[in-house]
Amino acid sequence: MFKVNAKTFNPEILYVFDVTTSGSSIGSKHHHDFLEMSVIVEGEAFYTIENQLNHLEEKTILLFNPGVDHHEHSISGMESTQLHIGFRNVTLDCFPKNFFPIESPIIHLSEHNEDFFTICRKIMTERSANQPGHELMLKSLVTELIVLLLRDKYALTHQNTAVALSKEEQDKQQLVNDIIHYLEAHYPEDITLNSVAQNYFISPTNLSRVFKEETGDSPINHLIKIRLEQAKVLMETEKEITIKEISHLVGYEDALYFSKLFKKYYGQAPSAFLKKSS
Repeated sequence: MFKVNAKTFNPEILYVFDVTTSGSSIGSKHHHDFLEMSVIVEGEAFYTIENQLNHLEEKTILLFNPGVDHHEHSISGMESTQLHIGFRNVTLDCFPKNFFPIESPIIHLSEHNEDFFTICRKIMTERSANQPGHELMLKSLVTELIVLLLRDKYALTHQNTAVALSKEEQDKQQLVNDIIHYLEAHYPEDITLNSVAQNYFISPTNLSRVFKEETGDSPINHLIKIRLEQAKVLMETEKEITIKEISHLVGYEDALYFSKLFKKYYGQAPSAFLKKSS
């Protein structure tokens, strides 16, 4: 199994949806800047991947690294039920962030196959039920799928060393992963760029530069996203809670400032989101 740091392993789930199609259809060629897993749970489909046509049957897993062109199409009489998952913030030891060392995006598990597809069906059931806290449950189930891929002897390959990181790049990646873990563990506290830099014995300027190179974002913006995501979780799971209480719990003493940030990031005031979730 590929090494992952359990302390910092925290995949961000961008979307999860399942779809059943029947008959002739064709999608547009595209790629993503994140990881995508497409699972043919039942039936069959054609996928063109990097200009190569593939006929795929049920219990096939497709794992697309960022930048891999692909599109799906089917012909008359063809049916399929598929599960599509977009995710990022996954790092395997020695490899770039959001990259899985695979020989081909088409994967058939040699181990844990039944477990994998049982979880896929649980995900589809969870989406359909849409119970409170379903986003947390979906994240947990998707994380299980990722772990089963990592455990399989043949799903991933150690042969793809051309993209392996240098020691310096690994050190930078580990530093940023540790900082992200620190922010996730201490987000309710009074955190500044200087305090984080002092904690890791690095200058604020260098910290910001390395963090931006690895994540495309600044440490403080990342902290804001963590706090607002936690605020959303509180709104979805705690029905008898006020905006002021939420603001304090995620690290903001000024509830008005928190409300402005929330509206900027999510397009609606926290009061409206809380009302909708109740």
